[in-house]
Amino acid sequence: MQSFKYTEENEKKFQKDAKKYPKIDSMMLPALWLVQEQIGWISPEAMAFVAEKLETTPIRVYEFATFYTMFNLKPIGKHHIELCKTLSCMLCGSEDIKAFIKQTLGISPGETSEDGLFTLSEVECMGACAGAPMMSFDGEYQENLTKKKVKDLLMECKK
Repeated sequence: MQSFKYTEENEKKFQKDAKKYPKIDSMMLPALWLVQEQIGWISPEAMAFVAEKLETTPIRVYEFATFYTMFNLKPIGKHHIELCKTLSCMLCGSEDIKAFIKQTLGISPGETSEDGLFTLSEVECMGACAGAPMMSFDGEYQENLTKKKVKDLLMECKK
């Protein structure tokens, strides 16, 4: 098993953040965020590393990482599409947007395109119901989606 460790910069962030928490296990989410920012996903080796840093068990870290949908448990594409699947977005056309993405990229939720450029995830409400249907694209909200808006966004990434 290949080992994981924070970069020097992320180790400094970890140490700084750890001072804010009265109990080290309260650092679980920030510690996992640092991993994901560093490598793009939460690998089993990274979970073991976080467990050691937080003086807990790897299974406890795994429980956290699998509970929160914002953590990627496998490598993702260069661009991450997180399409809202809840009621407001569904009523406003997110199912059509999902079908368009599937047709255009050849992927369904939970899959990465063959070229490694795109990963599609369906997520729970992201609190932008007034802009439904919406998605987060590489962490930036894209609201009032149409097939044309999605096509333009995808084509820009393929350039």
